[in-house]
Amino acid sequence: MKNCELLAPAGNFEKLKTALYFGADAVYLGGKSFSLRSFSDNFGDEELKSAVAYAHARGKKVYAAANIFAKNADFPAMEEYFAFLQKIGADAALVTDAGAFAAAKRAAPRLPLHISTQANTTNKYAARFWQEQGAARVVLARELSLAEIAEIHAFCPGLELEAFVHGAMCISYSGRCLLSNYLAGRDSNRGECVQACRWKYFLRAEGKEGEISSEEDGRGTYIFNSKDLNMSARLAELAAAGVCSFKIEGRMKSAYYVAVAVNVYRRLMDGKMTVREAARELDTAAHREYTEAYACGQNAETVNYGDSQTAGTRTYAANVLEGAPAGGFSKIEMRNRFRAGDVLEILSPSDSFLKRFTAEEMRGEDGELVTDAKLVQQRLGIFCPHELRAGDILRKV
Repeated sequence: MKNCELLAPAGNFEKLKTALYFGADAVYLGGKSFSLRSFSDNFGDEELKSAVAYAHARGKKVYAAANIFAKNADFPAMEEYFAFLQKIGADAALVTDAGAFAAAKRAAPRLPLHISTQANTTNKYAARFWQEQGAARVVLARELSLAEIAEIHAFCPGLELEAFVHGAMCISYSGRCLLSNYLAGRDSNRGECVQACRWKYFLRAEGKEGEISSEEDGRGTYIFNSKDLNMSARLAELAAAGVCSFKIEGRMKSAYYVAVAVNVYRRLMDGKMTVREAARELDTAAHREYTEAYACGQNAETVNYGDSQTAGTRTYAANVLEGAPAGGFSKIEMRNRFRAGDVLEILSPSDSFLKRFTAEEMRGEDGELVTDAKLVQQRLGIFCPHELRAGDILRKV
């Protein structure tokens, strides 16, 4: 697994920095157009240029998504976008559409191309087709089993295979959904999904006595709501099957979620965390009930019939802006309210991970003693008996 890539989501620059700090080898992100996550902050052209430079300075990679289902009018601007990505040194573009793939080859012949999971690559023949067209990598459909992935790898030597290992799943086949279009008028296949699959639904039927409502547990039902993917126990098997890149979902998720997920998978890949420890740590961030989806074949238990999401077992309290050695004062920025006397836990890629301390001495920027960190994004100095580094996160136990 040490030769595999850990690929993390970057919905904005803060999340990009968080992902790389906690151990991602690469990030995937979107520009202001052509990405399937148009409701995340995303990156303007200058931000994209800065993001690539920031990642490359740290030996990391940036993949830019241009994976909408393109229409005729999209192509002039899309070709300009591909040329721009090549110019700034992006490490690859993710595409879904065959026309977009051809446009990228014309406009940016040196830009590596990855085939998005939206392209529904579910068999070895489709994978070989994309390989023969010049694709460097295929992001496999989430519906594949470990055995099917191994077949594709054997059939397409030299083709990089990327697979999702963690995060939200879509109830529709490889995410190709029209529910958002019909219910909200927003095209999910062009980046505008409102996640209508997460809404509560009521089943109604017409009987002899008129309309009858069928409600699960009296609260409605989330019949379209998928469980979250969690392949933390299957990384070695994925690597053995030929997967070279482990992908975490979540461009719309918080920086805290990115930190937790990337930290766990980095430690698993480096042999610094057990699967049992990973399970406990992944529960600290908000999530739906977990599933391994189709790793072992067909699975009828991927629907999350309960409420949309479970709160994590920790509360994101603060970001560390400037660290300090053990026994020093670090500069932090409040994210959720905490008080003197609360027990805080350190989320870090360093050896300070999971160490705890009681918040006692906290001081504001003007040096006054603070006992209640209640002001939004309040900056404080806090005494910590353990080493803290810029980029670490404090959370309330």
